[in-house]
Amino acid sequence: MQVTAWWSPRLWGAHLLALACVAAAVALGLWQYDAWEAHRAAERIDLTHAEPEPLTDVLGPDEPFPTKHVGRPVVVDGTWLPEGTVLVSGREEDGEDGSWVVTPLTVGGPDDAAVPVVRGWVPGEDPADAPPPPTGTASLVGWLQPGEGTGAADEDPTDAVLPQVRIADLVQLVDVDLYGGYVVVDPDATADAGGRNAGTSHLAPATLDQLPPAGTFTAWRNIAYAIEWWLFAAFALFLWWRFVRDALGRPGTAEQEVADPPVGSAS
Repeated sequence: MQVTAWWSPRLWGAHLLALACVAAAVALGLWQYDAWEAHRAAERIDLTHAEPEPLTDVLGPDEPFPTKHVGRPVVVDGTWLPEGTVLVSGREEDGEDGSWVVTPLTVGGPDDAAVPVVRGWVPGEDPADAPPPPTGTASLVGWLQPGEGTGAADEDPTDAVLPQVRIADLVQLVDVDLYGGYVVVDPDATADAGGRNAGTSHLAPATLDQLPPAGTFTAWRNIAYAIEWWLFAAFALFLWWRFVRDALGRPGTAEQEVADPPVGSAS
């Protein structure tokens, strides 16, 4: 089969389709690879001791969570939404099982979007063991974290106990939008910054050490998706090669037909 036959006009459609599929798959693979690199870069940077910044300068209410700001101290001013208070179970402290106490805090006015705030830690997972949620306005400093997606199932959706700080679950409890992340109150920084009504009274401090180990899986999932897209690109190239080869016929077919004429033909 002559090389020039591969560029026959009747095969241009196959060439263009293969080029589009391969280009799209390679681009999507690179996108997932970049996301994996971003997760790795974020894990190498410890922002927990950085100077606090206003939350609105770091994250907007309709913006995806910025990976580069994981753990950054932020300042939040707003109004508590006590009706959205829940406990998040599975938070261990010194070998004792416990829960985070989470209450949304609007960022700005009472009708503005809110950010879930981890006010502190209590032993067990009984909402009756948590102090009453705060009301009114507040000013606090805490560490910014992305919403969790550990895949843990909520065994009882009717109670006020959740297995993870999942934004999609919390938004159903309030009448305002929620930010795409949450804040873990730092009581010491809040006091030093002159914060008020941080809602940490009668609660043990929540710490970042109590976070579930879910970040590594998320990062490896990105690189797995990248490899899948690149394998798809290779498969698309294989299908293109097979189609063009079959369309043009196997090498030597025409010569074999001339050398071996059909049975019964005149010699």
